[in-house]
Amino acid sequence: MSIAKNIEIIISKTSWIRKMFEEGARLKAEHGAENVFDFSLGNPNIEPPEVFKKTLQEIVNTSVDGMHGYMPNAGYPPVRAKVAEYLSEEQHTFLTANEIIMTCGAAGALNTILKAILDSGDEVIAPTPCFVEYGAYCANHGGVFKTVPTKPDFTLDIDAISEAITDKTKAVLINFPNNPTGQIYTEDNLKALGTLLKDAGQKLKRTIYLLSDEPYRKIIYDGIKAPSIFSCYPDSILATSYSKDLSIPGERIGFLAVNPQAEFKDDLINAMTLTNRILGYVNAPALMQRVIASLQGKSVDMSLYARKRDLLCDGLSDCGYTFTKPAGAFYLFPQTPIPDDVKFVQALQEELILGVPGSGFYGPGHFRLAFCVPDETIINAMPAFKRVMDRFK
Repeated sequence: MSIAKNIEIIISKTSWIRKMFEEGARLKAEHGAENVFDFSLGNPNIEPPEVFKKTLQEIVNTSVDGMHGYMPNAGYPPVRAKVAEYLSEEQHTFLTANEIIMTCGAAGALNTILKAILDSGDEVIAPTPCFVEYGAYCANHGGVFKTVPTKPDFTLDIDAISEAITDKTKAVLINFPNNPTGQIYTEDNLKALGTLLKDAGQKLKRTIYLLSDEPYRKIIYDGIKAPSIFSCYPDSILATSYSKDLSIPGERIGFLAVNPQAEFKDDLINAMTLTNRILGYVNAPALMQRVIASLQGKSVDMSLYARKRDLLCDGLSDCGYTFTKPAGAFYLFPQTPIPDDVKFVQALQEELILGVPGSGFYGPGHFRLAFCVPDETIINAMPAFKRVMDRFK
């Protein structure tokens, strides 16, 4: 065998996803991309705001000695200070530059965190459905990934998390607004989780961290407010990026933030500054750090995603689909009318609709639709969605 056994296993588990994408490419080549309704990828279709483009241009045209060189592995101190200033308001907790580490996106932040806190065999618990690559991130650093179900509306099941905690539990990893469901956990829900982790940690005589993955935090609808994770549990660490709210996923810029009240805050900061380097990231992109420093709180027009959500939800409801309307992010996670979600997604493909089986997100019996697509894609796909539903009634 020419590749690692672990990678071979991951490839085999996700091969049907790869085949789905390959089939999508074939369909687009055969029928024309405009005739294929692609809801498969969470790639923002709204262009970055003008302020981003203007700021980028200004920085590119400003020559500063050493602007493309190395900087402290945690990132430029002035940039981290700007992030901390904004995050202090968002999280209702005073942070300084010292609690911030700039990273290569939220994925880079999560891997930096997990590398710093996990010993071989340590367990990370995640409520499902969840992002497909969490398991791989844990395995990257010797961790064991454990999943627990959420409630039918995708809110946290505290009892299920409690039952999953063992003397090997090192962290609980949550994501909100959630990919793939769009659910946002309430402050009461998160405080109950914080109380559980505090009590369990005291009983086990070890710190159990709460990791919150929040790249969709600004994509929220209907006036809902996302709670502060730092207000709910002291031993918490936040990972996020500017990929979705500024529509710059390819630029790989994000950060992690440690709760100032964390018991071992200084150890965590030192460890994660090191792991950010030794994982090969070295530091977050220099140019993008300078750009986002002056863009704290800026984002694309979220009302555009709200309109797309309503178009998709109203259309699918009329077609007979059942789902929990997402409170945030740009995904919908409807139930499949048959237990086999892969078979149902294949039926959608026959009608030139590309979605992702829920099994890929630890959520069988569902399928994910990314509605960060042109409005016309949503509108024009509805007859095909109805034909597929009618086949399985």
